[in-house]
Amino acid sequence: MPPASAPIAAEIASLLPRLRRFARALTWHREDADDLVQIAVERALGRSGQWEAGTRLDSWLFRIIKNAWVDEVRSRIRRDRLFAPEEEGEHVGDDPTEGLQQSLAVRKAVSMLSEEHRLVVALVLVDGLPYKEAAEVLEIPMGTLTSRLARAREALQKLLSDQARNTQ
Repeated sequence: MPPASAPIAAEIASLLPRLRRFARALTWHREDADDLVQIAVERALGRSGQWEAGTRLDSWLFRIIKNAWVDEVRSRIRRDRLFAPEEEGEHVGDDPTEGLQQSLAVRKAVSMLSEEHRLVVALVLVDGLPYKEAAEVLEIPMGTLTSRLARAREALQKLLSDQARNTQ
């Protein structure tokens, strides 16, 4: 690694938890998320000259992850290998605390959203990216992002209230 890219490597390392969280929201599988983050880091380090100093590194990396995932999904479709969603209840523990139950309900509700809504929720609500940055990562207009987010919030509220009614 050239000396000029050493500072960017340190910045990327500090972003790894956020990158992994975003990749997990995309893939819903821990192993696929780790692979996706590795691909993105390799691409970013290999193409560090394309990153413009002064711009947000996290947005650039989120975009690389999103594009790598699109490539992977297309590849899987071509190979007729469909991606199976994470099994329900994978993280159910022996201690049925209310917090765990709420977390599982939210995960289940989010998994039932469309991919475009999951991406918006992951970037804006989970990772806290500003609307403008999230729109740039997803390469969509700001108005589209805000309307998708509004629809995603409505869908989540409906799914969570339906789940709550079904468990009573």
